[in-house]
Amino acid sequence: MLNPEDLYELDADLPEMTGPVLLHSLDGFVDAGSTGQLVREHLLESLEHRVIARFDADSLIDYRARRPPMTFDRDHWASYEEPELVVRLLRDEAGSPFLMLSGPEPDRLWEGFTAAVLHLVKRLGVELVVGFHGIPMGVPHTRPVGTTAHATRPELITRNSWFDKVQVPGSAAGLLELRLGEAGRDAVGFAVHVPHYLAQSAYPAAAVAALEAVVGATGLVLPVDRLRDAAAATDADIAEQVDGNDEVEKVVQALEQQYDAFAGAAERDNLLAESQDMPTADELGAQFEQFLAEREGPDPAG
Repeated sequence: MLNPEDLYELDADLPEMTGPVLLHSLDGFVDAGSTGQLVREHLLESLEHRVIARFDADSLIDYRARRPPMTFDRDHWASYEEPELVVRLLRDEAGSPFLMLSGPEPDRLWEGFTAAVLHLVKRLGVELVVGFHGIPMGVPHTRPVGTTAHATRPELITRNSWFDKVQVPGSAAGLLELRLGEAGRDAVGFAVHVPHYLAQSAYPAAAVAALEAVVGATGLVLPVDRLRDAAAATDADIAEQVDGNDEVEKVVQALEQQYDAFAGAAERDNLLAESQDMPTADELGAQFEQFLAEREGPDPAG
């Protein structure tokens, strides 16, 4: 295996930090509602930051699988958007430093990458690693946004999971949390539940939920007002599309009944809610997506 230090370069000019938090959110895995992307962009737009570590993209990224953009200008190649997998140093609104790992999920050398991140965690004295992203769920937009929390120690989370034991496709972020736990390091992850009929669109309400979960886990003082404003505007747009359409209102009501039945059963510590005769989440989502497509008008190419 490669020496972990061969996969990244660390800035020599670093401030003194005592037990900083490391947030991570990578492109390439599931991120329903662009949840992780919205949080990353919001933090970088709102807070002071600079890059302090760069990972070796040439070793980790498959360029032919996702080709970086290049610009051709009349008669020459003018620019190339080099993929960046970096760690940034940010300061929250109280001036406390924290770190954020972002960029494309590595296509290869996952074990080498996680070993390099773990090496960096030890080197910088990171006390807690926190990941976040969105997942599509059969839930209505009219109910509070839920999250599934997971951690390397049960004491790090207080939320009940909506899932029992399930096998899913792997991710570099998931492997990182697993390896951190095996190394005795504290790590937490939050999967925010996004209504699956909104999974392909930016859904700021999910970003608000993710950011609030991060704040709750870390104690960082992070701005959220602009995301809340965006969420309110998006929710109003959705409500306007739904209002007065009987078919779609029935879809949402069915999802609400399903959600309420499950939530009520969970509160009674009984995950087997009363049986109800209703369409599946996929069927409901398909009806809603058809409605939204019709609202956008006919395909000009059709």
